Amino acid sequence: LVYQADSVSTDVLSEIFPKNTQYIHRPLYALIEIAKSKIESNLEELQPKLVSIPVIEQTFRVDISDILPKDKKPKSNRKAILSIKRRALPMVPAYCITTHKSQGQTLNKVVIDLKLPNETEDIAAVYVPLSRVKRLVDLIILRQFDYKVLLIKPSKSQLTEMERLDQLYLETQKRFLSGFNNF
Repeated sequence: LVYQADSVSTDVLSEIFPKNTQYIHRPLYALIEIAKSKIESNLEELQPKLVSIPVIEQTFRVDISDILPKDKKPKSNRKAILSIKRRALPMVPAYCITTHKSQGQTLNKVVIDLKLPNETEDIAAVYVPLSRVKRLVDLIILRQFDYKVLLIKPSKSQLTEMERLDQLYLETQKRFLSGFNNF
């Protein structure tokens, strides 16, 4: 984060607050390094792959007359409007990949959305993302979902493939054990 230069001296404040107090300064923008970025920076001073994200300021108005106690409400039908100003960095840290891309990967943390489109009948759409983490505590399910998605039955082609893999496993075991005993 790049902060605004202090406009207020903290010398006076340090008499009021303990010595180990850390003051939070207003951020102006964040510099984010995106290693695999193909974005070219327009700012000459920035190193390649550095992206500047400015703080966004937004002001909005909220009618709070519904939540005020009766004795605090305006006497007439006027609205009680509160003006709110918010400053924030417009970013959400995330990494998103498809189910097929995640196959074979082990991920540290996973957030999965099990609310599948109606036409999805693929068991891999559920099983693969659920099996990407080592521990259950590293898995978060994003929202409510229909329990039926966990009960999707394999298709005929998937069953055929599973039988083929089982047979291959048994044949490999036989060959390995028979070859091992010849020594």
